[in-house]
Amino acid sequence: MSTARAPKRKVKTWWLKQLHTWHWVSAAVSLIAMLLFAVTGITLNHAATISATPVTTEKTGRLPTSLLRPLAGTHASDAALPVAVSDAVKQVVGLDASGKPGEWSDGEVYVALPRPGGDAWVSIDRSTGAIKAEVTSRGWISYFNDLHKGRNAGIAWFWFIDVFAAACVLFTLTGLLLLQLHARHRPSTWPLVAAGLVIPACIALFLIH
Repeated sequence: MSTARAPKRKVKTWWLKQLHTWHWVSAAVSLIAMLLFAVTGITLNHAATISATPVTTEKTGRLPTSLLRPLAGTHASDAALPVAVSDAVKQVVGLDASGKPGEWSDGEVYVALPRPGGDAWVSIDRSTGAIKAEVTSRGWISYFNDLHKGRNAGIAWFWFIDVFAAACVLFTLTGLLLLQLHARHRPSTWPLVAAGLVIPACIALFLIH
């Protein structure tokens, strides 16, 4: 009988080793980001009680006369700034408007530049080249809260959230399978897992209006 059980024991040992490997690897990959998202989950839940004083900085400047020509003529209502103009704007007021859609009118072009934890915009007079810009910061808590929501964080952060979420799913599923393998020796396993489902379900059904 012991000989018959040996292959099954080997298979179980192999799966257990694989699950432990994938579990700790996914945990290591997602550890720091998971901590960030957990902490910002608390700050977002208490956003109404965490005060923040926005700090606004205004900047002005002027484009070289040679760049007035690219601003003239007809442009699509949401066209981006010409490359030479956006490069000059970055040099003058320190804001990168390249590739961002603008709002073109007869007198000016306005580019909104939202960012995590704040906001920014730049406006250019099409006839004189006068630049007005404004940058608003709402602090580090707001910055990390916006990262939590993926708000105005760009394509790289968008894909990072997807990869991080996949690592969390892998971490959770391998953890569930490890629980299943060890549950026989830990009677409280499934009642605790069930509580993790029943408690939020009851809150959602009976206490959320």
